Amino acid sequence: MNAFDEELSSRLQEIRQQGLYRQLRRVDSPQGPRLVMEGKTCLNFSSNDYLGLANDPALRAAATEAVLKFGAGAGASRLISGSLGPHHELEEALASFKGAEAALAFSSGYATASGAICALLDSNDVIAVDKLIHACIVDAARLSGAKLRVFGHNNLNDLEKILRWADRRHASPSLSQSNRRPRTLIVTESIFSVDGDQAPLRDMVRLKEQFGAWLMVDEAHATGLYGKFRRGLAEECALAQQIEVQMGTLGKALGAAGGYICGSRQLIDFLINRARSFIFSTAPVPAAAAAAAAGVRLVESKTGEERRNLLWANVAALSRHLESKGGAILPIMIGQEGKAMQIAGALLNRGIFIPAVRFPTVAHGQARLRLTVSAAHSRADVEQLLAALRSLNLAAQS
Repeated sequence: MNAFDEELSSRLQEIRQQGLYRQLRRVDSPQGPRLVMEGKTCLNFSSNDYLGLANDPALRAAATEAVLKFGAGAGASRLISGSLGPHHELEEALASFKGAEAALAFSSGYATASGAICALLDSNDVIAVDKLIHACIVDAARLSGAKLRVFGHNNLNDLEKILRWADRRHASPSLSQSNRRPRTLIVTESIFSVDGDQAPLRDMVRLKEQFGAWLMVDEAHATGLYGKFRRGLAEECALAQQIEVQMGTLGKALGAAGGYICGSRQLIDFLINRARSFIFSTAPVPAAAAAAAAGVRLVESKTGEERRNLLWANVAALSRHLESKGGAILPIMIGQEGKAMQIAGALLNRGIFIPAVRFPTVAHGQARLRLTVSAAHSRADVEQLLAALRSLNLAAQS
């Protein structure tokens, strides 16, 4: 072993000792309520495939048709020669679905965050993010060069203090001499990815309007689940038209892969010209775009409403026996990282796969099992899960 590998081996040993070592588990089946993982079949309560669309026949057919017509790859970035028909059809479907003027699709949610935030902000600006915001937003904020400020989780008093500070800062003569007015961008998830709780969007809109800030809301875990037309929490709160940047993913309830931004035509045209993760990436494969468009159409349909009803019925059947309440994400708090791994392993031995979420996803000593529910789970699946949780004293006995 050379010096390079020796040092990495030493670092990996530290990770193991902290109970934070991660490894890939091979899956040899489609996403669904059951997985074939490392040769064994298990009940899958780990996926963000909330509506059970990842292996839906309509999405598979759309992907297959796109491959036959457009091939396996896009060939280039979309501004060169890779802007294929499925990409345009997806963006038209997303804009219509979200009730927005326009939409832009990216290869991943991570690329969506970095492309949008780094295009909108620079070192003159301020970005205020929730303490529990997804890591992709934090990385994008740092990469943008804007002054990063973090407010306590859903803490409006903290946010207001940051906005007041930013307002005073932007009034500074040295900043006002720049070629444009400095801006403040607030970024939150609508439904948070680890614990499934909701952001206070109405109050955040009130504050951003009071201080002239912009608001970016990531609807990754709300799209397909909330609102009359299943557009997300912003729709349910009747706030979509007051949010400057609506972000989402194509890889959760919509069943495919990628991310998107919806908003004004000016926003989307600006991102096409300035979002580096869009400009300098080979376009997503046509099959992914076509599958995502099929997912959007399905979510909009009567079937989408039926799937959502099934999901919430499963959530209700589970949450009455757990301390976590309300959403499709039902965290089970454990605390110590090693203990969380032991419990996850014990569940896997019982045929239940629920991942242990540990630092750096959550703070040290706040490890938990991240239990997620799908419309594709049967009532028998839910009962099997509850029996396993009860055997480990993780769910109420009745």
